[in-house]
Amino acid sequence: MKIAVSGKGGAGKSTVSAQLVRSFTLNERPVFAVDADPDANLGLVLGLDPEQIENLRPLVELQDVIEAKNFGGGTLVDLNPNVDDVLEDYILRVGLIRFLKMGSIKQGGSACYCKENSFLNAVLTAMLLDRDEGVVLDMSAGIEHLTRGTARGVEVMLVVVEPTRSGVSTAKSVDRLAADLEISQVYFVGNKIRSDEDRAYLESELPPERFAGMIPFSEQVLEKARRGIPLVTGREDLLPGLEKIYAMTNGR
Repeated sequence: MKIAVSGKGGAGKSTVSAQLVRSFTLNERPVFAVDADPDANLGLVLGLDPEQIENLRPLVELQDVIEAKNFGGGTLVDLNPNVDDVLEDYILRVGLIRFLKMGSIKQGGSACYCKENSFLNAVLTAMLLDRDEGVVLDMSAGIEHLTRGTARGVEVMLVVVEPTRSGVSTAKSVDRLAADLEISQVYFVGNKIRSDEDRAYLESELPPERFAGMIPFSEQVLEKARRGIPLVTGREDLLPGLEKIYAMTNGR
């Protein structure tokens, strides 16, 4: 299953992404954990070694590799370079987790076909369309890493939304972007729910039938984040509702 997770900054994207990644491993399934949000901290939330995360270069910064994949340099851009070796050599392996950082999409006049963006597009295409492992993409709210081509490989997009006006506004924007990319299965995940009023607010602002789950606010998650403790080490650490969300996204 290939899952993209998006939503407003601070809504809990990385928390939900990390829980989904651990759900894959608890079910003995290998998974790519992709930090596609320049401001996210998916590796730290997963409890991976901070020094190893720091030393892992974002794919967009692999200039020597990018040049080699584009006919050795020059002005030519290969729109479909072979990147199988990248998914073996430039990731952090921890058990069944294959962790990688994407880096920022290049902006400006050459954004559509610059070498870096073409390279990232090829990596996403390989993960989403050509590989058997599961994929969890921890994305920015803008989902700018996805193109119409790579979006074909996203089987489910989860939009994490907290019960605030700004959270709902961002969720609606992400939903529109996903529709533009023709992602067929887009669900909302309510997060940091403290009361029935929070739940009712979200269900009044967004289609209630499209909620994959509502995750209660957790002091334990907050305390673990403060202390830098991994959020999930066993099934007992999964947040209420996460197993249902994992089962739903994996067709169970």
